Amino acid sequence: MKDEIIRTLEKIRPYIQRDGGDVEFVSVDEHGVVTVRMLGACSDCLSLDDTLTDGIEAILLDEVEGVTAVKLAEPENILF
Repeated sequence: MKDEIIRTLEKIRPYIQRDGGDVEFVSVDEHGVVTVRMLGACSDCLSLDDTLTDGIEAILLDEVEGVTAVKLAEPENILF
């Protein structure tokens, strides 16, 4: 399933990158919940929730059997 998820994300990445952002696969758990990290302009975009649910999640649910949901990765702690 992981390879199918990554392949599907690669199909939609150009559209996200066109707006200055990006999406990165992090993991998929035993319940089919996919975790992604949003990068660039997407990381603090006002449309992030819509992009995640109406875009990424909708496509993965439609194209990859076993995917049940998509969530954002927890922000990493950055030390300065």
